Amino acid sequence: MNIIKFVAPEIIFGLEAISQVGESSLRLGAKKVFVVTDDGVKNNSWVNKALSFIEQAGLEYTVWHGITSNPKDTEIAGGVKQYLSTQCDSIVAVGGGSPIDAAKAVAILVSNGGKIQDYEGVNKITRPLPPMVMVPSTAGSGSEVSQFAIIVDKERKKKMAIISRSLVPDIAIIDPQLLQTKDARLTAATGIDALSHAIESYVSLAANPLTDVRALEAIRLISENLRESVACRTNMEAKSAMAMASLQAGIAFSNAILGATHAMTHQVDGLLDLHHGETNAVLLPHVMEFNLISCAEKYRQVAIAMGENVEGLNKLDAAEKAIKAVQRLVQDIGITYGLSAMGFKEEYIPELSKNALDDACIVTNPRDASAEDLARIFYKAL
Repeated sequence: MNIIKFVAPEIIFGLEAISQVGESSLRLGAKKVFVVTDDGVKNNSWVNKALSFIEQAGLEYTVWHGITSNPKDTEIAGGVKQYLSTQCDSIVAVGGGSPIDAAKAVAILVSNGGKIQDYEGVNKITRPLPPMVMVPSTAGSGSEVSQFAIIVDKERKKKMAIISRSLVPDIAIIDPQLLQTKDARLTAATGIDALSHAIESYVSLAANPLTDVRALEAIRLISENLRESVACRTNMEAKSAMAMASLQAGIAFSNAILGATHAMTHQVDGLLDLHHGETNAVLLPHVMEFNLISCAEKYRQVAIAMGENVEGLNKLDAAEKAIKAVQRLVQDIGITYGLSAMGFKEEYIPELSKNALDDACIVTNPRDASAEDLARIFYKAL
């Protein structure tokens, strides 16, 4: 076996796990915490709960919520200014992938300086980051355990992928209760985001036995529980399963990286400011179809994990059942439209196809892809 590397933070999982946020920050040496969230999360009780536990630990804090659903470089600059002016020494993020990615970006700049564009790509961070504790409120991004941060370059209208071991948080606190305040549409989109992480990391060229087992478990949990989680906000069995699935998928893709789906969605979302999970839901089946000949056996295993009966089928026919299972799941949770219904225009395809080839995620896609290949996938997804 080739040498493999595997990274993960300390993980605290379970109902009422949010109660550990203050003690966790204290253990990391925090004295004044920079709490990152967004307006949606700030307006429910979870941020106030987190702040109460931070206070109970005897820590001071300041709250920053100046970010949108796809955090922009200009917004990060505002967060850096507030962090430095309030003399914080650690970071807690409460929210979905956007607050968590924004928190990581702030951490980069307050310790390393420069602008966030300086760190686009792989392993550009050279100085240690402040202690980071992440509390996700969605089951999808996996950013609370990953070495990724995705930030929009507003001028270029492009999502930048920043990848570094330094971005793996110190502690991830996953409390399934936080998922109850998300509506059906967000639950569906984030759930498919987690599924795309699991499938792409499983077939990634950088996959290994430590990531494979987590990716397959995430696929199984999502297939069995996402529909129920979308259908009922208070179904805690489904919410807990989805929280675990997102965690497992996050660990898998953090270590195995991703593929063409994410290389393409980063371009679309950066241009149109769409929800990442919905864009993934539209593109994932088409990318799977393109990749089929390169990883049929792994797709057969995906089909099995999704509950498909592949007995008696040859490898390719069994693999195709994985694609059909993904399409069925996407439709069942209400994502029945293509890219054009999301505001995507055919004229965008040539440029975005070329840009996707510069995304770090394309490197680990299991099938070689040209700009023309990606363009054909975009056309199919219209």
